[in-house]
Amino acid sequence: MQVEAKARDALRAAHLYYLQDMKMETIARELGTSRSTVSRLLAYAKRTGMVSVEINPAANISVMAGTQLSERHGIGVQVVPTDGSLDDAQVLQRVAAHAAYVLGTMVSSSMVVGVAWGSTMQALSAALGTHPTHDTVIVQLNGAANPVTSGVGYASEILSRFGQAFTARTEQFPVPAFFDRAATREAMWQETSVKRVLKVQRDMNLAVFSVGAADAEVVSQVYRGGYLRESDAAHLQAVGVVGDVATVFFDAQGRSENIDINSRSTGPALDALRQVPSRLCVVAGRSKISAVRGALAGGLITDLIIDEGAALALLDG
Repeated sequence: MQVEAKARDALRAAHLYYLQDMKMETIARELGTSRSTVSRLLAYAKRTGMVSVEINPAANISVMAGTQLSERHGIGVQVVPTDGSLDDAQVLQRVAAHAAYVLGTMVSSSMVVGVAWGSTMQALSAALGTHPTHDTVIVQLNGAANPVTSGVGYASEILSRFGQAFTARTEQFPVPAFFDRAATREAMWQETSVKRVLKVQRDMNLAVFSVGAADAEVVSQVYRGGYLRESDAAHLQAVGVVGDVATVFFDAQGRSENIDINSRSTGPALDALRQVPSRLCVVAGRSKISAVRGALAGGLITDLIIDEGAALALLDG
């Protein structure tokens, strides 16, 4: 079957099946083909975007939790159905798969999309499908190197997957996650090559990130990858830090001031992040609830994708 003829028949079959509620046998007779061919045509119609199927249960715990969280915090919330039989790694995979689908509807041509790195972003990048765009840029939000590793391969893999999924240009940020001294960061921020990436970041339409938390079951990369010195970890605990976004730390009220390590971080200042029109946070696991609450209190999130267990825990707080 030629491509144009197949597309025409697929569209016709989809119209009869989904809009006129005709059985496959009846459609097969009308098209002069077999039932199995009709089944393949319907699958082709969904695969190529002719048909979009939306599941919208009237009374569902995930839907109700999402609605309540959305109303409480004034943001868009999607809750991913899960149950108690799943461990945190399995929950992460489900959330990542859903987030990958949602992201495909959010990214369009001529956008600048900022992407953080981390365990959740790694899972999300691996779940992305193909959504071709034009003149879209994917930019790394924060540096990835530390005294143990350059971090380049880890971060660039995430960035490359985003770039391939959206046929976009990628902009890496080849600086460490944290400088040894704040003065070093200030000097580097004056370098032409670094200023160019910072300019791309300032043009972001969408930022995609998770929240890091030291006590998460799937431990955040920044807490286990050699990024923090013992003195850093002690200071974060002493000042009441509950989490971070792109290696910029915040307390329970979402405040990042008076946290010394932030002056050495290469992630975007939280005031700058709040200027990005859309800020998608992807969260899996109840152990990140304190970090999510802090991020919400600080106005860092416009859109949240979260698993059902974590959503219910968030509502209880």
